[in-house]
Amino acid sequence: MDTNSFLKEAKAKFNHNAAKDYLKDKYQSKLIFADQGGLWKATPEFLSFLGSVTTDEIVILDLHENPIKVETELLSIKAHQTYNDVMTEWHEEWSKLRKQR
Repeated sequence: MDTNSFLKEAKAKFNHNAAKDYLKDKYQSKLIFADQGGLWKATPEFLSFLGSVTTDEIVILDLHENPIKVETELLSIKAHQTYNDVMTEWHEEWSKLRKQR
């Protein structure tokens, strides 16, 4: 492998990784949503926590560490919807990036 080929391949790998990091940052921020007076991030851990709550209402800390009383089922629905929408978009864009490689 000559030097030009090596540099070209290294640049392509770097650009691919940079684009991947950009997508991660872009879609991680889209997981944040406002609901019921608080600011939340739809993560698998948060979805799991909401799924384990057995009461209709609960007081939990939002992203700004504010205690917010929420209706558990409504927050869970909104969090799942946000997570699914964002992850679907992210997957579509990531698939296009992967094909360009």
